[in-house]
Formats: sequence, C-alpha cells, structure tokens
Amino acid sequence: MSGPDRPKSGFVLGKFMPPHQGHVHLCDFGRAYCERLTILVCSLPDDPIPGELRFRWMRELFPDCDVRWCAEPLPQEPADHPEFWPIWREVVLAHGGRPDVVFASEDYGHRLAAEVGARFVPVDIGRTARPVSGTAVRADPFGEWAFLPQPVRPWFVKRVCLFGPESTGKSTLAARLAARFGTLVAPEYGRTYTDAFGTDVGPLDLERIVQGHLATVEAAKRQANRVLFEDTDPVLSAVWSDMLTGGRAPWLDAFDDYADLYLLCDVDVPWTDDGTRYFPSPADRQRFFHACEAELKARGVDYVRITGASWADRETQAAAAVRGRFPSLPEA
Repeated sequence: MSGPDRPKSGFVLGKFMPPHQGHVHLCDFGRAYCERLTILVCSLPDDPIPGELRFRWMRELFPDCDVRWCAEPLPQEPADHPEFWPIWREVVLAHGGRPDVVFASEDYGHRLAAEVGARFVPVDIGRTARPVSGTAVRADPFGEWAFLPQPVRPWFVKRVCLFGPESTGKSTLAARLAARFGTLVAPEYGRTYTDAFGTDVGPLDLERIVQGHLATVEAAKRQANRVLFEDTDPVLSAVWSDMLTGGRAPWLDAFDDYADLYLLCDVDVPWTDDGTRYFPSPADRQRFFHACEAELKARGVDYVRITGASWADRETQAAAAVRGRFPSLPEA
C-alpha cells in the first residue's frame, strides 16, 4: 500500500461475541493500516458463546494476524474496579507489547491507547459502515444474518430433522423445504453408504453411517442459510438398529445432539420400492412408525407429526411447523 509509512504494530481488543462484519471491518482496517496487527479476544466464564470458540473464529478469519485469547475474569467497566485502567494496561502490554496504534470503534479507545503509550485510531465510531452489534446479532441472528461471517454462521444455524420410517417422503420433503426457505439439505448418509456397500447392514455399518451423518451435518452447516434440513439423524439410526438387529449400542442411547425440530413423517402414503427398502408390509410400517414416535417422546425432543396422502398437504404442514418454531425465518 503506497502512502505514508505504516505503523509497525497495531492492537485491537474485543469480546467478538460473536464476530460480525463490524468486527471484520475494524480488523481489516487495522491490518491495512499497520504492518503487524494483534487481535485480543476477551471472554468471561459465563459468556453465552464460549471464548475458545470465538478465538478459533477470529483465527480463521484473520490467519495473518496475531490472534490471542484472554480468559481472565477482568473488570468490564471502570466502575467495576478502582484499578480498572491499570489492569487493562497490563493485559494489553502482556498480549500486544507496546503497540504503536490502537484501533477501536468505541470511545474507550482514547483512554486505552493513552494507557499503553499508543496513538488512537478511530474506526467507524458511529457504526455507519457496518450498522451491527453483537447484542443485535444475539437477539435476532436470523434478522442480522447478512452481518455474520461464514465461519460464525454454523453456531446460529437451526436444524430441522425429517424423521420417520422408510418410504414416507423424507428426502422429497427435505428438498422441497430447503428450496422453500432458500437453504440446504444434509442428505441421508445411510443411503450414500448402502449405495456403496450394499444393504446388508450390521452394527459396525450403523456406526459408520452415524459418523458419516455427523460429518455431513457439520459440513452443511457452514453453507446453510439460517436453517438446515437433515434427512434423518442418529436418533433414527437407533430405531433402525432396533428394527434390523433387535438392539442398539449404548452410544446410540447416549447421543444427545438433537435437532431443534423433528418432523415425524407418518406411513399413510403409498409404499414405494426403490430396491433399498426393508419393511414393506403395512404391519411392519406401522411398527416402525410407532417405534419412531416412541423414541422422540422418550428423548423429549420437539416434534410435529406430518400426515396425509397428499405430498402438497405434507409440505404445507411441514412449512407451517417450521415457521411456527422459527417465526423470524424468511422464505426464499
């Protein structure tokens, strides 16, 4: 960058709870302004978003900066402690040395810079360039979605699981709902697995299917738009294990990373044999459905039953359930 000589070192301090585009603008400004930028992420034990996670997010967003983490229970306002400013002076010196400049979007930057013998550089104090705050994001993440950097979005993604026996339209419904709400589907990994290795599924196969499902969800959350539709989940794998083997591994009972909403698809639609199905008889389908519902009830998760022979009606019911659970979720 041509122009005046750049300061050697700069410093940014923040909670970044969560990091948003205002923070990104502040840090991008800082690393363009000086040769070496230190970013200090500060957290308290009872913060609603873990400090270590915010530290990882900032390192991902700014890999060329010296990102550090301070988890000490420090005073947050001058009124909290008579030695407020000396305490924070020592924190800055410990993590950032003696910076040439301090960047901030709030007026405390004047005093903090003076305490460490640096020059204060204000950045978008009125938040006109990026009108967002961490408080606003935490209060309404869907409404502030555009201000969330991509690494941060998975924390706020809500998950809706299409649940129920085979041949109840889960995959079709997941795709239609994803199109309706402008987002993605985490596809059924069990189908991917059985297409590759066959339908003779045992306990080890179920374990690998669950591992694949969890990886699929984590990958999809990074690209999802506010909500992610999951085509089945490990809770359903537990039911499948009962149906196929007559029992389940203890780790399936211990699984508790539940979706935010389950849409339980009833068996009152015609059976379709696609060559990979196991339980075609009406009695087995009912048994499978009742096992699914009993599993959801036993785990105490939030679910809505989706019924009827009309696929359009099912989609309408499912969309209404999603909107009811997430009122601020916009449609595409």
